[in-house]
Amino acid sequence: MGLGTYDDAGVVRLTPEIALIQTIDFFTPMVNDPHTFGRIAAVNALSDVYAMGGRPYTAMNLVCFPKKGMSIEVLKGILAGGFEAITEAGALLVGGHSVDDPEIKYGLSLTGLVHPEKVVTNSGARPNDLLVLTKPIGTGILTTALKARLLPNEAEEEAIFWMGTLNKNAAEAMQTVGVSACTDITGFGLLGHSLEMAAASHITLEIWASKVPLLSHVMDMLNMGMLPEGSGANRQFCAASVEIDARVNPLLVDCLADAQTSGGLLMAVSEAKLEVLIKELKQRNVFHAVIGRVLAPSDGRIVVIP
Repeated sequence: MGLGTYDDAGVVRLTPEIALIQTIDFFTPMVNDPHTFGRIAAVNALSDVYAMGGRPYTAMNLVCFPKKGMSIEVLKGILAGGFEAITEAGALLVGGHSVDDPEIKYGLSLTGLVHPEKVVTNSGARPNDLLVLTKPIGTGILTTALKARLLPNEAEEEAIFWMGTLNKNAAEAMQTVGVSACTDITGFGLLGHSLEMAAASHITLEIWASKVPLLSHVMDMLNMGMLPEGSGANRQFCAASVEIDARVNPLLVDCLADAQTSGGLLMAVSEAKLEVLIKELKQRNVFHAVIGRVLAPSDGRIVVIP
């Protein structure tokens, strides 16, 4: 499994019972605290393994950091935050690579394990499946407001909590039940990643805008103009394949296109398994919301209704 689909990672079968999941992700800081940034960046990278139904096995640090002009304590904080998330995921940190760079960047190269017959892709969604999301959205908007020093402390804490929360328990529930398809919601936003699932599965997705959970203060920040550049680009990219009901608040559509950092999993699950999946998610204290359904086969489209 590789570039032929829109999946979150590459998968290589080693034996009839073992497949390797390979992925890599890193980015620049979105929060001020080094430890918090390191944890969020690691959690974000780990999500690609979870989205494929896998278990993280080994991790390698990727670091860009200036040799001069910044305290080494900042680097130590970033690496400590990343190690915390790696350890919580049950993976092993086995090395890494650093580059002298004036702009800080951090992330992970990861190897995960999964049974070849239990790989979850984003290409298996089927008509009448329901869509389940495991984190609220709006982190792009809130971190933009944070950089502008306009975000209330409680909203910053909420965003940091969700960005730093592993998708481990959600992935375990997904594997226990068995779902049709899955992807994690990151830089392309809910609309962009949903469109990838729709295109890979050759179906139309219907998203119920009023059911999509938002982080606190997101609409307030949007009303103040705190829309990230990437979120606007996402909406423009998806425009040709997304039909938006005229009754949907345009600001809410901006939220759906908002570029997320370390978002939740978006699962397509059959109606017959929905109740069991929700039960498994509740047992693991995983946030969840049913936000839409799969419609008829198509070339890959999205319909957004109130």
